[in-house]
Amino acid sequence: MSILVTGGAGYIGSHTCVELLDAGYDIVVVDNFSNSKPEALRRVKEITGKDFKVYAVDLLDRDGLDKVFSENDIQAVIHFAGLKAVGESVAIPLKYYYNNITGTIILCEVMQKHGVKKVVFSSSATVYGKPESVPIKEDFPLCPTNPYGRTKYMIEEILRDVYVADNEWGIILLRYFNPIGAHESGRIGEDPNGIPNNLMPYITQVAVGKREKLYVFGNDYDTHDGTGVRDYIHVVDLARGHLKALEKVMKDNGVEVYNLGTGMGYSVLDVVKTFERVNGVKIPYVITGRRPGDVDKCYADPTKAHKELGWKAEKNLEDMCRDSWNWQKNNPNGYEK
Repeated sequence: MSILVTGGAGYIGSHTCVELLDAGYDIVVVDNFSNSKPEALRRVKEITGKDFKVYAVDLLDRDGLDKVFSENDIQAVIHFAGLKAVGESVAIPLKYYYNNITGTIILCEVMQKHGVKKVVFSSSATVYGKPESVPIKEDFPLCPTNPYGRTKYMIEEILRDVYVADNEWGIILLRYFNPIGAHESGRIGEDPNGIPNNLMPYITQVAVGKREKLYVFGNDYDTHDGTGVRDYIHVVDLARGHLKALEKVMKDNGVEVYNLGTGMGYSVLDVVKTFERVNGVKIPYVITGRRPGDVDKCYADPTKAHKELGWKAEKNLEDMCRDSWNWQKNNPNGYEK
């Protein structure tokens, strides 16, 4: 019996593969490598000392996906695969809607055909849009503000409808906050294509000399130092949350939703200063204008995941900064040699 991991070569997917293998699960990975590299999975095998099947298949390829299910005894699916850049989604919305939503529909249809009705879905805190207050609870209104967030919201709704039509399904929706950090081995980590969209890979690329300075978008927010506050969570803690969700989804039918965050908010400058202190590296930065759509503060109330999944984030901001730098300094060009 295997767990199918879609998008398993990606940043969060690869770290979850390590945790699954270390916990004794057999896995099968499907990835189209559009925003990831096969080298990540080779390193997952190296870290864990375990082998697994990898299929270079796109979720839009129904026949290719059908073959994966026919050739393996799949027990449950952890579904990470999808396009994920907010800015790009605004520029090419149709590609995001088609890829993320149609890919998920095809996945569910193929799962149904093969009698696999357990799925953990990689959603996002972007589904909350601009929250009325913080910390954010799972029952807050959903109002995503960009096409990427809307694809996550729509997929959540589709999965709820799947359960209404067939109560044998077990579905867990995980809304992530801001994953950073890397596996402590320094062998896998975040390797964005082009200019990073996220804060930590930008900081580490400045630290390693690939970029001249960090641009901080806005210092006039209603926060302790004027820069935006986010809930940064170590990617290994996040990966372990998927294992807890998997344990629950294998036992129970129904649809459940959980925030995966630390419940702590850190500002951009908190992260920069902690990175400098922990790693002894200076990060030159300049303050520039706000990015449209950015909110003052966004952090989770992770109580429900703690109560019902027995999960909570254990690593702190120092760990996140240390592990991010350990990955980048040992892999200045990411997975490229």
